[in-house]
Amino acid sequence: MKTDAIQKNFTDVYDGVIPKRVPIGAVLPLEFCIQYGGLDLGKTQWTLDGVYEATDRLCGELPLESAPLGTPRYPAYLTLLGAKTYVMGDSGFMQHPEVMGMEPEDYDDFIKNPRDFIIETVFPKLFTNWGKDSVSRALSFAEALLAHNDYQNKHAAIVKKLREKYTFYTPPIGSLGGVTAPFDYLADFLRGFTGITKDIKRCPEKIAEACDAVLPFLFEKGLPANPHKYGQTFMPLHMATYLRNKEFDKFYWPSFHRLVEALHDAGQPCYIFCEADWTRYLDYLWELPEGTRFCFEYGDPQTVKDKLGKKHILSGLYPVTYLKTATKQECVDKAKELIDIMAPGGNYIFNFDKNPFVMSDVNLDNYKAVLEYVVQNSNYANAGERSRPAEAHSETRRVLALAETKYRNIGYSVPEGLENVMAPILTKYQDNIWAFMTKLL
Repeated sequence: MKTDAIQKNFTDVYDGVIPKRVPIGAVLPLEFCIQYGGLDLGKTQWTLDGVYEATDRLCGELPLESAPLGTPRYPAYLTLLGAKTYVMGDSGFMQHPEVMGMEPEDYDDFIKNPRDFIIETVFPKLFTNWGKDSVSRALSFAEALLAHNDYQNKHAAIVKKLREKYTFYTPPIGSLGGVTAPFDYLADFLRGFTGITKDIKRCPEKIAEACDAVLPFLFEKGLPANPHKYGQTFMPLHMATYLRNKEFDKFYWPSFHRLVEALHDAGQPCYIFCEADWTRYLDYLWELPEGTRFCFEYGDPQTVKDKLGKKHILSGLYPVTYLKTATKQECVDKAKELIDIMAPGGNYIFNFDKNPFVMSDVNLDNYKAVLEYVVQNSNYANAGERSRPAEAHSETRRVLALAETKYRNIGYSVPEGLENVMAPILTKYQDNIWAFMTKLL
């Protein structure tokens, strides 16, 4: 049964208002739910058979406030493309091996036109069926698109059914997105961890230029169909903590900062996962647009609260490993300790430092006890007061030009008098294709 209380707790936090109670942002991923149901991990990721029933039982046991299942990788379309980017291992888990979609001598071509370079050079390297003859490439792409859409629709139907039954926060339709910071994008898919660390010494200026050049593409990738202050674009940050401060300041921060600002100016907040310990970069994060959402993996809660708590929305910092190693009372005490620090003044959503990936990551009784403690013991006496100044959200939808490409909106003939009828229909299909291609990398 849907209630307005949980929804309002989240929207209050997003609006800069102290809610009645601290909301819970914890999410259980697909793999966890599959294991909870005793289902075969590999097979079930292909079919999703039994996922609703397993997740329904799990949701009935836990006081979750955010819909489970996350955003899984779809094995069918990746297999049809011959993807090297994500591969299902023998255990059934989707793995992201280190890949290299371009060579160091390719930087200049990438910088000239990142979008076309990705299609023409990177896709054939990272998707083996893309590099075949044109007919085979077209067929594998069409098959992959159909597989992706079928799986996405089935996954979305399960989540929708769960949201209709349980009291989950539900963002506006089409308001969720995902993207990586420009430097992380180079490291994840184009040069790999090893390659990018060598490039910092070998061709540092090319890295900075490449991060700037890819910004329009990543802005397009991260901006959902319906930007909204109650939605969010998830942005996991991988590489920053491997960099020295001078390297972060030169290579990572400028383009990352611009990307977050561009999405914000388009009406879309970012939800940023700060992987590892970001303590030395907290002053940088303060400069991001007001109301930016953060989940911290490591760090001192009091320091994070003092540095960022009056401007940004904070979560994380509860070590999920504690749920496996500590007693139930110790787990509850840890939650109390964290809430006592983070909750005062608002701008706080309870969450763990990371989501448990599999059942063996946590003691489920401890997980439940912590969530129940938050529900019962994090009410505010000053609900309704402002946690930060009211902010006027921009109505501008495009603050960066779309990434240039010769492949977008290939022309078609239009019979006289049918322009207004045909254009929106054909554009819809072209946009669907383009959205899929944008999602591939």
